Amino acid sequence: MMPGPANSLTDIAGLTVGHATDGELKSGVTVVLSDKPAIAGAHVMGGAPGTRETDLLAPEQTVGRVDAIVLSGGSVFGLDAAGGVVDALAAAGRGFAVGPVRAPIAPAAIVFDLLNGGNKDWGPRSPYRDLGAAALQACAADFALGSVGAGTGATTANLKGGLGTASARLAGGVTVAALAVVNALGQATVGTGPHFWAAPFEIGREFGGLGFPSPLPPGATALSTKLGSRDRANTTIAVVATDATLTRGEAKRLAMVAHDGFARALWPAHTPMDGDIVFALATGEKPLDPATGMLELCAAAGACMARAIARGVYEATPAPGDVVPTWRTRFGR
Repeated sequence: MMPGPANSLTDIAGLTVGHATDGELKSGVTVVLSDKPAIAGAHVMGGAPGTRETDLLAPEQTVGRVDAIVLSGGSVFGLDAAGGVVDALAAAGRGFAVGPVRAPIAPAAIVFDLLNGGNKDWGPRSPYRDLGAAALQACAADFALGSVGAGTGATTANLKGGLGTASARLAGGVTVAALAVVNALGQATVGTGPHFWAAPFEIGREFGGLGFPSPLPPGATALSTKLGSRDRANTTIAVVATDATLTRGEAKRLAMVAHDGFARALWPAHTPMDGDIVFALATGEKPLDPATGMLELCAAAGACMARAIARGVYEATPAPGDVVPTWRTRFGR
C-alpha cells in the first residue's frame, strides 16, 4: 500500500482544507470543504464529545450529504466556528435546498484547549465564528501540518499535539485518507522514548522512521495521562475520506473502523475524558470491488488514521507559553 501523491486528505479529489490560526489564543479552526455535497457519516467513541449536527448524519436521517466539516479548538465556544462557515457557504449559494432557500450542512466537533497557555480573555464574544469563516476562505489543496488550525494548541500527556494527515491508494485504484487533530488524554509515543505507537503502519519516514522499540521498554504500557493536570484537557477529532462510492450506512461503518487508528496510535484512547469522534466523507467517484472492496477500505482507513495521528504530534512546533515540549524539541530530530 502506497500513499497518494501528497500523503494528504486532499488526495481525495474534490476535497480541500483550510486553517485559521491565532497564535496568541493558542487555538484555531480547520475546515474540510467538499466541492459538491459528499455522503457523510460520524461515530463518537469518547465519553466527553462536543459536536454539532452529528445526529443528522445517522443513516436513517433525512440529510446524508454535507458541504463541509468543521474542526475547532475552544471547547464549547469553538462550536461557534460552524456558524461562520455556514454563513459563508450560504453566501456562496451552497446548502441543502428547502424550497427557495438553502441550508448549508457543516457538522462540527471541538477539542478542549482552554487551559493550554494561550490568552483566552476574548471579552463578550469569542473569536471562533470569525475563525471559522477565515478557515473556509483559506481552503486549498495544500495545507500545513502540526501546530496550525484546530491543532494550534493541542497537547497529549507528554508532548504537544497537532494536526496530521495521511493517505493510501488501494490496489483497485480507490484512495482513502485521514486528517486528525490530536489533543489526547494519553500519549502517542511509547513510554518515555521517541517511538510512536503507530510505528508498524508508518510509510517511509513520515514521522521519523524510528520503527517500534524491541523489546518494549519497562513501563511502556503504564498509563500516562493528563489526569491531575490543571493545564490541559482532551479529545482527538478526525475526518476519514474516500473517493469510493459508499452508501450512508457504509460511510457510518468507515467512521467506526477508522477509530481503530486511534487505538493503534494513542495509549489510552476513547476514554471517558476524551471526546473522540471521526467524521467520514465519500465523494463517490470510484466503485468498490463488491467482494473485498469495503473490507480493504476499512483496514486502510484504520492504518491511515494511526499515521495521521502520529504525524500530527511529529510535526508540532514550539511556541511561547507551551505547557509541554514538542516531539522534535524533546528528542532532537
